[in-house]
Amino acid sequence: QVQLVESGGGLVQAGDSLRLSCAASGRTFSSYAMGWFRQAPGKGREFVAAISWSGGHTYYAGSRKDRFTISRDNAKNTVYLQMNSLTPEDTAVYYCAAVRTLTNILTATMRFDYWGQGTQVTVSS
Repeated sequence: QVQLVESGGGLVQAGDSLRLSCAASGRTFSSYAMGWFRQAPGKGREFVAAISWSGGHTYYAGSRKDRFTISRDNAKNTVYLQMNSLTPEDTAVYYCAAVRTLTNILTATMRFDYWGQGTQVTVSS
């Protein structure tokens, strides 16, 4: 089992950048694929990006690869989401998630078993 704690959210202006972090407990972090999701007010949760256990494979929803970068540091048990050129439409609670798998096949519909509590990102215009 793994516990996840997100950090790095906050209030920023349009065009700014933020880097979210997700710290995982446990000694088997490198056995987990990790993902980032977000939920805007009044909307359902949506997939943002995923990264394989080794960090060698990534997958992004839609055009987010242009502005978002997912990465991980297995030595620090941490996964990151670098977000650039933020817009008000990026305002949401951002969640990280984990699933124990060594697959390199990542999709937007893959199931994640563990979730963090979320961190709020608010982008003002």
